[in-house]
Amino acid sequence: MTTFDAIVLPADGRPPHLVPLMISVHGIPPGEAEPYRCRRVPHPEVYMEYIAKTPGLQTWRYDLIEALDGMLNKFPFPYIAFYPILSSDGMPFPVNKCIREFKGERYDQASAWRGSIVIAKYKDIHYSGMMDFSMADFPIIKNYFITHPAPL
Repeated sequence: MTTFDAIVLPADGRPPHLVPLMISVHGIPPGEAEPYRCRRVPHPEVYMEYIAKTPGLQTWRYDLIEALDGMLNKFPFPYIAFYPILSSDGMPFPVNKCIREFKGERYDQASAWRGSIVIAKYKDIHYSGMMDFSMADFPIIKNYFITHPAPL
């Protein structure tokens, strides 16, 4: 399997850190959804605690990070945030303490991000391939999570 550096925002409050995000050519879903346009399947579930391990079932979703509030143009190198949706015990995922800390006074329990979040960087606006995330990208991601609630 090929890997690219991605960042994990751990739910348990540990500091964000870079991890090798594995991608494979097996199990590519039909269609043209952004994470699969490069004809590879990312495996962020490796870094998501309490996620269900169900073969053939995708237990995570993603949110596109293409621009920050107030930007007129999209990023030339967009990001995708992968988040868990199906826990192994059926319980809700814990609130992501890292993102909660980012938000400070803006924190709202009802729209909180839950579980560990994995963010990957793509090399163009067509999502034709991944590239390594660096800590220089971190301020952009932090800004995004400060101003965006979790997807429904």
